[in-house]
Amino acid sequence: MRTLGLMVLAMPLMAQLPAPNGMGVAMGHLHLMTTDAAASKRFWVDYLGGTVAKLGKLDVYKFPDVIVVVTAREKVGGGSEGSAVNHLGFKVKDLDAYLAKCEQMGFRIAARNPQTRQGFVMAPGEVKVELSEDKTMAGPIAHHHIHFFNQKHLETQAWYAKHFGAAPGKRLRFDAADLPGVNLTFSASETAVAPTKGRAMDHIGFEVRGLEAFVKKLEAAGVKFDVPYRAVPALGISIAFFTDPWGAYVELTEGLDKI
Repeated sequence: MRTLGLMVLAMPLMAQLPAPNGMGVAMGHLHLMTTDAAASKRFWVDYLGGTVAKLGKLDVYKFPDVIVVVTAREKVGGGSEGSAVNHLGFKVKDLDAYLAKCEQMGFRIAARNPQTRQGFVMAPGEVKVELSEDKTMAGPIAHHHIHFFNQKHLETQAWYAKHFGAAPGKRLRFDAADLPGVNLTFSASETAVAPTKGRAMDHIGFEVRGLEAFVKKLEAAGVKFDVPYRAVPALGISIAFFTDPWGAYVELTEGLDKI
């Protein structure tokens, strides 16, 4: 059975971004920084099973409901823990097979919980990734959640509900809000957290239909953009960046769903 499980992990993934909600928003991408591009590709492709695609000249890794982008840098800040985005979450069909493969490939398992069928593995740069088992899913792996930590987590939940149309609720014991392709999970931190920009988990990305109008609406609501709306013809997308009030760096894109 272990051999069969590892064979399932090696199967190619059919991957695309989800359709947006009523405000035009859906999950888009996760953008990581690394000092070791080869190790990162080994983690996201050879281990987790992402499919390599191209965004311009850049390799990106596609999973159901999300694209993972990894950019090489000579120097990168800290890992995801201690920042406004504590960890990333994926669902897997066979947790034991993924944890066994993690050990075989030499990646670190930070924690495992056989009772809840969850495990935490560490991507290069100390990016924490939660794997949660779902035996009912069709494929071997899919994107699941982004877990925010800060000292005002309920305000964060309300902010994403108001501005992104995320449906507030609970995920297990956690306060959460759902967008197509992702559950946004919010936990209270007893201490201040660092902004994500410049760290290994640099920013999260949402795909937005009608991005230019959406950005204008956020600006009218008082959101200050680090990078204003602009088209990037070479990549066939439009982009804008802001930092949310609690330190998570966020990119908005339109056109990434065509990859």
